[in-house]
This record gives sequence, structure tokens and C-alpha cells, in this order.
Amino acid sequence: MADLVVHGKLDVEAVRSHFPALKQNQVFLDNAGGTQILSDAINSIRTYLEETNVQLGASYNIGQKATQKYNEGLQAAADFINADVSEIVIGPSTTQLFANLSQSFALSFPASAEIIVSSIDHEANISSWVRLAKIRNLTLKWWTPSSSPSDLKLTAANLQPLLSDKTKLVTCTHTSNILGSIHDIKAIADEVHKVEGAMLCVDGVAFAPHREVDVKALGVDFYSFSWYKVYGPHIAALYASSTAQTHISSLGYYFHHPATTLSTKLGLAASSYELVSTIPTLLAYFGSSASARKETWAAIAAHEEILQTILLDYLNSREDITVYSERSADKALRVPVISFSVRGKSSSEIVEAVDGMSEFGIRWGHFYSKRLVDQLLVPGDEGVVRVSMKKKLKG
Repeated sequence: MADLVVHGKLDVEAVRSHFPALKQNQVFLDNAGGTQILSDAINSIRTYLEETNVQLGASYNIGQKATQKYNEGLQAAADFINADVSEIVIGPSTTQLFANLSQSFALSFPASAEIIVSSIDHEANISSWVRLAKIRNLTLKWWTPSSSPSDLKLTAANLQPLLSDKTKLVTCTHTSNILGSIHDIKAIADEVHKVEGAMLCVDGVAFAPHREVDVKALGVDFYSFSWYKVYGPHIAALYASSTAQTHISSLGYYFHHPATTLSTKLGLAASSYELVSTIPTLLAYFGSSASARKETWAAIAAHEEILQTILLDYLNSREDITVYSERSADKALRVPVISFSVRGKSSSEIVEAVDGMSEFGIRWGHFYSKRLVDQLLVPGDEGVVRVSMKKKLKG
């Protein structure tokens, strides 16, 4: 894989050379909904299907090769977030993986248990927990950081009043897929773990495309993100620490007992072999070593800060535009997922006007964070205008 960083800066032309979609006449500004896929990942899918499309676990030659490719994909997924391979499961989406996780919890919480759920999250990290609370008659507490659209950051301080000795699970997002603000997950995890037996489940879908994830350093119990937001195909990964896994029940077959890995417990044979085989190409794209990947991530953050500064400087200069939550372009505070509304204009009007005069691809809507939009931002069917950038925009 070619080096993406030159003299500490991102080589944008080198980046673009890895994405066939960027040869089209389109500026992709809807990356929070899904990034373009690496050419090496595309080739990996084709190669797997052409050469190793057999059931895993067989002793014959091609069967061994297929199993090796799949296992290498799992290992790369673990390496991507500094986890052990036994702590990783691949599935079709973060939504599905959280649903599986909630089912595995179904019998483990006592009737007096309390669950705290962030109201500013994508519905993927809400609906499963609301359903679990209803089925098990658990107490559900909503974590709403503020009633002001300009101050919607989740913190350990605004979580603390909700915690009690009955708290068993807290769920939140690392970065909102609408607001772009970065939450201090390490501080939140430390606060949660002050309650004996309480665990933290984090949706990292909007964060993982922009910053390096180290689940051990964060101190989380559960963490999930989607590979199709990180230049891969439409699959997702869920991490559960070895300690946290002692609290969940296996959903797997009875003859897979005892289940010793998260994949056996929650995978349900849902990880497409050819798609899992792409993950080593995604890891390699960021660098051939841990130190190289750190350098790449630092360069990505610096470059994205430049991009979001340009947009935010303009939006913040307009009195008729409301930028939601974090108005700063500081890369330590936000990622380039920026949502706004314009006084006197509907969100669809803005997007359709941009469509008509440019190659910019932006979106309007609630983006599956409907509780956030309806309760705290702009109630109604049209939601906000969202511009979500990555380091590559156009070929």
C-alpha cells in the first residue's frame, strides 16, 4: 500500500488513487451515510469469490485457504481497534449487532435494573435497549445533555445525576452522526464504572472513519462501528471485552458450548466470508504498522480540520444559518459531520438547490437520529441539512 503521508501531511492525490468511484463527476459530501470503497477491497471480494468460495473449516486445500482468509479478516478487525480476536464479531450492520447483543442480555438483568440511554444517538443504539427495557420491565432513563441545540455534548458530568447503584448499562455515541461533536468516552467510561457491575455500550459509527479507535484505552465494555463508513463493504464489527462477555448469553447453537469467542456467541453465521476477507486491505490502507497507522490518522485529522474550517467559517458568518451543537472547527472537538438549517428555507429546498447548481452531493433528513432531530433540533419531516466530509472528496 502506497504511503499516504508525505512530510507529515496527507497526500490527497495518493488517497484518491485508491478509490475508483472518485473518477466520476461527483463531490461526495454524504460520507456519514457511507464512504466509497477501496479498490483493493473490491479486488479482494472478486478474488475470494473466484478462488475460495467454499464453506469454512474443510481440510482440503481450497477450504483451508478460505478459512485462513476469513481468520485473517477477523484478526485485522481486532487489530483495527486494539482488541483480541476473541472479542470481535462481524455482522451485517451495527443495528443488527446491537440487537443481537440486547437479546444476549435478556435474562441477565434483574427486574430492578436501570438502563440509561442517550437520546441524541442514532436509533441503532436506542431501539434495542428500549425494547429490552419493555420486555424485562426494566427502568429506562433518558440521557439528554441539554435542551439547547447549541450545547448537546454528552459528558461524564451530565451523566452522573442519572447513575445509581441499580444502573446496569449506559449507552451512548462516540460522535453524533448529525452533530459531529466528539465525546470524551474515556471519562464517561470511568464514571460508569464507578457503579459496581455497570457497563458502557458505545456506537462508534460516526467516529471510526475519522479517528483511530483503541477500545482498551477508552475502557469501554462494548463498541460497534460499520466498515462501509471506513472504505469497506456493508458489514459492521462489535467489540465486547472479555470481562463484559461473562455477562452475556450465547445465541449460538447448543453444540457450540461453551462458546469461547464473541463470534460464536453473537455471530449467528451472519458475517459474509467474502466481505470479511476485505478487512486486511482496509487495515493496510492506513499503514503497515501501528506507528504508521497513527501517523496516517493524525494526518487525516489535520486535513479534515482544514476542510471543516472552510465550511464552518462560512456557515457561522451567516446570521440566518443555525449550526447545531459544536460551532468550532477544532479537530479535538469535532469531526466533519456538520448539520445546519437556514431561516425561512426548508432543508429539502437547500439540498435541491445545491443539487441543481453543483456536483456536491449532500443530504437532508433525520438520518436515523429522529429523537434528536424531533425533540431538540427541528421537529418535522425534513430535519436538517447535513454535510459530511472525508479526506477525499472528488477525483
